[in-house]
Amino acid sequence: MKYLNLIVIMTFLIGCNDQPPAKKVLPILGNKEIVGKDTIYHSIPDFSFINQDSQIITNETFAEHAYVVDFFFISCPTICPKTTKQMLRIHDKFKDVDGINLLAHSIDPKRDTVGALKRYARNLGVTADKWHFITGDKYEIKEIADDYFSIVIEDPDAPGGYDHSGRLILIDKNRHIRSFCDGTDPGDVDRFIEDIQTLLDEK
Repeated sequence: MKYLNLIVIMTFLIGCNDQPPAKKVLPILGNKEIVGKDTIYHSIPDFSFINQDSQIITNETFAEHAYVVDFFFISCPTICPKTTKQMLRIHDKFKDVDGINLLAHSIDPKRDTVGALKRYARNLGVTADKWHFITGDKYEIKEIADDYFSIVIEDPDAPGGYDHSGRLILIDKNRHIRSFCDGTDPGDVDRFIEDIQTLLDEK
């Protein structure tokens, strides 16, 4: 009898181990505030910039879509070519997937005109329906970089005149930061791509 009970217990334990693993959920990053019973998470504020096709790009452009953000400038002699190469990897991976877009802020609006951004996007072989290259007031761009927990500092002693982060940032449809990576590190971008898919799989 005791052997029968042992078999039953072992069968139960094996059955439990056959359960599918819990689905991974990305955290919401940044400070949060508790107001009554509500938790208020950090979110990206309203913005309005212009893209390579002279279209006004706002938060509403990404309604019901996640998006990946970076900050760059065309004449950057250091990290931007590396981060753009990784953004292009992300573009190619998800170009036929609905629900995810890319957003690249130029931090050098004086030189990175709409026409210059248009040529840059065309040379990469991408279009604004998937990847927006945007420009606007430099102070507004710097200010929103802070909201993305990225760094943009105008510095005449820095290569190209700017000190900036190579961070890529994942934003969900509710304007929350869900993941980020070092855009100069292909291995870290591999992990980030998995995070993008995890976010897209959320219901």
